[in-house]
Amino acid sequence: MPERPIAVLFDLDGTLIDSIPLLLACVRHAFDGFPGRPPTDEEWIEGIGTPLATQMAAYTDSPTEVERLIGRYRAYQREHHDALTTVYPGVLEAIQGFHHNGHPMAIVTSKSNGMMDRALDFVGIAPFMTLAVGADSTPRHKPDPYPVNFALQHLGYSPAEAIFVGDSPHDVNAGNAAGVKTVAALWGPFSRSQLEPTKPTFYLEAFEQLPALVERIQASRSV
Repeated sequence: MPERPIAVLFDLDGTLIDSIPLLLACVRHAFDGFPGRPPTDEEWIEGIGTPLATQMAAYTDSPTEVERLIGRYRAYQREHHDALTTVYPGVLEAIQGFHHNGHPMAIVTSKSNGMMDRALDFVGIAPFMTLAVGADSTPRHKPDPYPVNFALQHLGYSPAEAIFVGDSPHDVNAGNAAGVKTVAALWGPFSRSQLEPTKPTFYLEAFEQLPALVERIQASRSV
């Protein structure tokens, strides 16, 4: 019997959607007037893929200040989301193809569930996802493997039957720890040199290369 279609798991920001300009604009707004040292763009990008509260807490010991910063960040994000969120080239076509070929797909992101759902609806990805796992879906977050394992469990798939596509070291570390094949997305904000220490299974330069890779992995399982 042929192997069933492999599951394809995706990170969201920097993998499916180009929201990095939005995220940086949000954090600059949040820290405007902050009494301490605000994060540089490079420092903030390093934390993308982890929950927002975790990123904010690195810059203040005050839980009240963390909540204030998150509130300012979210207000700017809600106002400017649609203008500063785009889908990467080839994403919609590839996802439609995976759906047509029977591949179950899931989002595994550290984005809040509300903003995750808004982004997926806005760019037209939501109808093709079997499952969407956001920061509010699980008690532990990437780089912990828990969200990846959570997605696999709900899809009814084993790690050997799945791949995880992500742009950050947090994505690759989570996928590797869960035992899935990992695909490093080099079209996001992280360079190959930043991702190499995490030892992803594959590197891709563009999203348009993903369907051929999935087809090759599927074919190798059917031999």
